[in-house]
Amino acid sequence: MGANWIVTAVVVVYLIAMLFIGWYSSTKINSNTDFMVAGRRLGPLLMAGTLAATEIGGGSSLGVVQNGMSGYGLSAAWYIITMGLAFVILSFVAPKFRAATVKTVPEYFRRRYGKESGLITAIIMLLPLVGLTAGQFIASSVILSTMLGLSYKVSVIIVAVVVTIYSIMGGLWSVTLTDFVQVFLIILGMLAAVPFALGYAGGWNAVVSNVPKETMNIFAKYDLFGIVSLVIMYVGTFSVGQEAVSRFYAAKNETAAKQGAWLAALINFIYAFIPTVLGIIVLALINMGKFSDSEFAAVGARYALPILAIRTMPAIICGLLFSGVISATMSSSDSDLLGAGSIFANDIYKIYIRPKASSNEVMNVTKITMIIVGVLSMFIALFNTQSIVSILMFCFTLRAAGSFFPYVLGHYWPKASKAGTIASLLCGTIVVVYLEHISKGYLFGFHFSQAIIPGLVFAFIGFIVFSIIFPPQNQTTELIHEDED
Repeated sequence: MGANWIVTAVVVVYLIAMLFIGWYSSTKINSNTDFMVAGRRLGPLLMAGTLAATEIGGGSSLGVVQNGMSGYGLSAAWYIITMGLAFVILSFVAPKFRAATVKTVPEYFRRRYGKESGLITAIIMLLPLVGLTAGQFIASSVILSTMLGLSYKVSVIIVAVVVTIYSIMGGLWSVTLTDFVQVFLIILGMLAAVPFALGYAGGWNAVVSNVPKETMNIFAKYDLFGIVSLVIMYVGTFSVGQEAVSRFYAAKNETAAKQGAWLAALINFIYAFIPTVLGIIVLALINMGKFSDSEFAAVGARYALPILAIRTMPAIICGLLFSGVISATMSSSDSDLLGAGSIFANDIYKIYIRPKASSNEVMNVTKITMIIVGVLSMFIALFNTQSIVSILMFCFTLRAAGSFFPYVLGHYWPKASKAGTIASLLCGTIVVVYLEHISKGYLFGFHFSQAIIPGLVFAFIGFIVFSIIFPPQNQTTELIHEDED
């Protein structure tokens, strides 16, 4: 598909701007703490922007458009609304996360429960970050190639190079500033598409009269259990995922951490209905015969909106939409990349390989790890090795199931112990592996669409029981001191 040169120019300017922000951020870096947690100086606005951008990815933009047009209708918005509800819940524990003054989740486990727990969580959390980075590279590259008419492999190289360079230049400073720009691009790009799509359809009344009645039912595809399951999944993954929780560590104080979570929730609540409505409009246009599903058959239903945009929108709006959609996936991949580098350098290299490593040495190892993960993810994306991505993404569920309760309750319950933590990690892991790879979702005759929920239940039981049977010698929520650099 030939791309209009104005559309291409807008996207190129966007990519260059991301690199400029990376360079600018590099001038703010003086220590490892600056690099990993932005010097713990983020206010509520920057925190909210980077939190929202990190979690609003390809699934929350084009994926929701696809759901909106393929039977979910208005209920597709729950995919993003529940993210906002998760941020509201996390706002109550965010001050505790910030008060711990750690740089990574495995560091918390190490200082709270001992080196063994720190190493296990470092390994559990490092693997999914590689898979998430590769998955976002694939999503970004398919979007770039579809929208600009580039080859898929050229798109992979462009995305991997741009994201890796700006991420390693400024660490969390550059990731935060690029995310802040990207979250507005995501919202504005998708929002700008609405009036043009509506105009092409002949107005909202024409849209409503050309879609099935249940399309406007916000509970069409989600009942209360489905909504609660999504909230639980998001709370579990956001609270222990390094790519998300590092934002709480980077807040300038406990109040900023709480306010940032509330603002991120507000962004999600507002944004949720934009891709949903666009999906409904696309469905109406197909039913009217104004837009044929054969036009996006080659690339899949997820790309219906970009192809409609090329046909119906001014080049400048089209470029803005494309930049927004590309930034949705890039703003997730940069966080995954930084998370992987931070965990390896802070929790494996500094603890087991070079305990006396200086702040600058740890920061350099973080950057080298990010380059390695970036290159590895690029090759996985180049060959579109979905089987590898699926294996690594499986770890995404694993990390939340076993580590959630030791991490969250460890801030409040002095009797939480190393034995309880290891039991939680093992129980959560075993149940998730069993459900996803052995029983195909069945446990005790019940079917679970989300393996994380029974995983969390058994992890909680293991954590409480073993913490009571084998209590810690010192019953305190205080962490063992480590020098911060």
